[in-house]
Amino acid sequence: MALKLMYITNHPEVAKIAEDSGVDRIFVDMEYIGKAQRQGGMDTVQSHHTVADVKTLRAVVSRAQLLVRINPIHEASEEYCSSREEIEAVIEAGADVLMLPYFSTVEEARFFCDTVAGRAKTMLLVETPGAVAALEELLTLSGVDEIHVGLNDLSLACAHPFMFVPLADGTVEKIGEKCRAGGIPFGFGGIASLGNGALPSEYIIREHYRLGSAGAILSRSFCDVHKITDMDQVHTIFVKGVRDIRNLERECRLQDRDSSYFAENRKAVVERVRAICARLGKDVNL
Repeated sequence: MALKLMYITNHPEVAKIAEDSGVDRIFVDMEYIGKAQRQGGMDTVQSHHTVADVKTLRAVVSRAQLLVRINPIHEASEEYCSSREEIEAVIEAGADVLMLPYFSTVEEARFFCDTVAGRAKTMLLVETPGAVAALEELLTLSGVDEIHVGLNDLSLACAHPFMFVPLADGTVEKIGEKCRAGGIPFGFGGIASLGNGALPSEYIIREHYRLGSAGAILSRSFCDVHKITDMDQVHTIFVKGVRDIRNLERECRLQDRDSSYFAENRKAVVERVRAICARLGKDVNL
């Protein structure tokens, strides 16, 4: 089965281009609470999309699913509504899938699933040590539809020098094994266009297939619409980029998961991650 590709945008024309190019999920990113503090100084995406963006994209997205990342579980404040109110508003606006980020406890995940109450699909974003430790219990919760492993924040929380250390050190593999045993689809991380990224995306895609992953986010570097504003160029990037990924996926599907094809790629991933960390002046145990 092909990876479900996700792309973050609140731009209707870009969303339509992505959908027409074969992107499976248009990703509205409302998360902002606590994000700037934990990712301060990093070149990361902090979108702060709104419920209005969900409504706008719902009107133009027809074939792809509309995925919305809400904020971590929180109480109402003077500046923003509560989690319960936020979830209700997002569902009413037409979201197909809701993603819960940066949680650490089973209770937070249970509140999320109980509040969604089957009115949309749920995705738990496992990106804290607490969520990783609680994974087996999380997989037994009623209403959990999918798991996604957030490599960036998980790496920050574990003080790793590079976001793909959890892929190289076996953490993602262990999570994937538990998800498969529990019958819950899982995905992880983000990918750039083929040949790009500090760890080139073709290595990551092969790991997705070796591990039985179901989905990946197309990273900002896949098509940075803050830098590329010509819609014809954006269209060209999406058509070629998605086509290249799908072609590599077809190659992966022809391989046995225990073949030398994947074993050699796995070895290359570990070596490249170790080398990147060394260039950053950090030794990692891989």
